[in-house]
Amino acid sequence: MPVTLAAAPENLRSGVFMPPWSLPLSLAPHAAIRRELEFVEFLDQVGYDEAWIGEHHSGGMEIIASPELFIAAAVERTSRIRLGTGVISLPYHNPLTTADRIVQLDHQARGRAMFGFGHGLLPADAAMLGIPANSQRGRMSDAVDVIVRLLAGETVTRHTDWYTLDEATLHIGPYTRPRPHLAVASAITPSAGRIAGRHGLGLLCVAAGSGPGYEVLDLNWRIAEEQAAEHGHVMDRSGLRLVAPFHIAESRDQAMTEVQQGYERWCSYMYDTLEGGPSLLGLDSLEKINDEGHGAIGTVEDAVNALNRYWDKSGGFGCILNQQTHWADDEATRRSYRTFVDEVMPAFTGSAGPRHESYLWTRNRRADLSARSRGAATKAIEAHFAASDPSADQPETVSAKG
Repeated sequence: MPVTLAAAPENLRSGVFMPPWSLPLSLAPHAAIRRELEFVEFLDQVGYDEAWIGEHHSGGMEIIASPELFIAAAVERTSRIRLGTGVISLPYHNPLTTADRIVQLDHQARGRAMFGFGHGLLPADAAMLGIPANSQRGRMSDAVDVIVRLLAGETVTRHTDWYTLDEATLHIGPYTRPRPHLAVASAITPSAGRIAGRHGLGLLCVAAGSGPGYEVLDLNWRIAEEQAAEHGHVMDRSGLRLVAPFHIAESRDQAMTEVQQGYERWCSYMYDTLEGGPSLLGLDSLEKINDEGHGAIGTVEDAVNALNRYWDKSGGFGCILNQQTHWADDEATRRSYRTFVDEVMPAFTGSAGPRHESYLWTRNRRADLSARSRGAATKAIEAHFAASDPSADQPETVSAKG
């Protein structure tokens, strides 16, 4: 078993996972896409470290068909936030053209782009492409193998039942050396953990709710470590990202009120498009999110408690990704996101600790330090009079306010 690099709460990064769910369905597509781009600008401005954008081709709500195109636009609007594909559905694409897009975007983003891979979540997407559901995970694994080799500069010849490569190679190498950051999406099955360990990739874990994603958090990481040991890699927990919903307000009642209508609208969509609906993600009840501590629709304290629960369950991770849901209106959503990065993260990581320690140190020594200051002021006044007129009588007393 390889040694896992130590995870430390103070190094935790904050990010956002954006499928994106573009509610309501009546919203014009161009307006929905523009809203998501503007939201990424906002995230960059208030200090988020990462944003991951999904790929979907059916259902009418998750309308980003090419996360690479979206990221290319977002890169030009932002200055520091890193942007990832969350995810490229590999069975839908030839591995060579996927690797080519990765390299091009890596250059355009000058290293700020990251690349998450998955097998494709929506059954309708695979059905329209004629891809058997039982082949998707195998095709994803096969594509990752080829993409990693291509990014390493290898020439690949490979004939399968879904693509053919004859002496395939990239005509430009990556901007990021030895390659851009790669990650695999993990929800229920152990396949992502095996792939991540085999190639030393990061993991994107959908851990919301009390569903199977949460229950296998620690298991999938152990599988990744075991695979890494067999292939000469060491898994780094800074590459482990957990996805969960957070909406923060002054009180839990206020938070619940702000998201209730949007949550019900989202649930209706999920039930209509996926068997099991929101329960597939463990989000079949707002109350369960809070009561079981898997995300938070509540206060800063609720969110910190959820992060502690995730930390204990997983053994440590590198980034928490707020699952963007559009359950609340734009004003409440942005306020919540600011609060998360300004108050929740410092409370959990301890980054505000030195400020509190300095405050307590100063408060506990107030009387002594004030007395020293008054004494120094008295001596300064006495020295002034003595220097200006040595024969003059000194003032009998000096006010403590003097």
